[in-house]
Amino acid sequence: MAFPPAVFWSEIEAPPVALRVFVLVQSFPRSFRTRNVKTDGATIHVRMGGQGPAVVMLHGFGDTGDMWAPVAAALVGDHTVVVPDLRGIGLSSHPAGGYDKKTQAGDIARVMDRLKIDSAALVTHDIGNMVGYALAAQFPARVTRWVVIDAPLPGIGPWDEIIRSPALWHFNFRGRDVERLVKGRERIYLDRFWNELSTRPKAIDEATRRHYARLYARPGAMHAAFSQFAAFTQDAEDNKAFVAKGKLTMPILALGGDHSFAMQMADIMRLVATDVTAGVIGNSGHWVMEEQPKRTTEAIFDFIGKH
Repeated sequence: MAFPPAVFWSEIEAPPVALRVFVLVQSFPRSFRTRNVKTDGATIHVRMGGQGPAVVMLHGFGDTGDMWAPVAAALVGDHTVVVPDLRGIGLSSHPAGGYDKKTQAGDIARVMDRLKIDSAALVTHDIGNMVGYALAAQFPARVTRWVVIDAPLPGIGPWDEIIRSPALWHFNFRGRDVERLVKGRERIYLDRFWNELSTRPKAIDEATRRHYARLYARPGAMHAAFSQFAAFTQDAEDNKAFVAKGKLTMPILALGGDHSFAMQMADIMRLVATDVTAGVIGNSGHWVMEEQPKRTTEAIFDFIGKH
């Protein structure tokens, strides 16, 4: 078990049996603790540790907050690091609804409230980018700077072209039978993402794959995952309304894998923000933390850790 015995469970109704089942692929620093925070309609599982200016890290689909362990280790010396699992993913609860990113941004704001964090730097990947934008657009004073990594924003820029890409067929993989088709085959479904959207599939090793496949096989997890994508239509409308009110002004580092979104990440972010720095992670597809953990961690630390 990656976490020490002392854990905070004051806001969870059920005993923390899940922690005895799922073992992290890479440990967070031993000083980290966990707690579950009730928000409006969900219970969000949070890892936290350190002291100093806060950093909130949001994962995407195919991962959980566990993906950020290397970055947490780099930042924890002089930052308060907060790593939630998004609603419906990992060890957070799996409510029936609320998977539009505006609502999920509310989850993160509520977590910050409960942890008495007024503002924080933000680090996001994949669907975490979408939740991050909804958070920054609704509560700009609460986001001091932002590292956004390798995924588009619904409704922004080339979105209509992006969603027609055959590689992204999963955006529209919905309907009454999708959960029945995937049930018991979660590992097969997830392998498709790890294999096809990476430059080096072997970088996502067997232990990592087994770990996440078990988490996504939990009751309600795949229903929640499909709901994340089903909400994109609403997310697109919300994002258009956000940007119509004005662009973000906090400093943003837009990172893309050189075999994935690459410099396009910065192009997308410049449509919603005024202060964007571009960066590319070499020899990487979409899964930058798994494919190039050292380079990605260094890029994040250089932008967040020195400020």
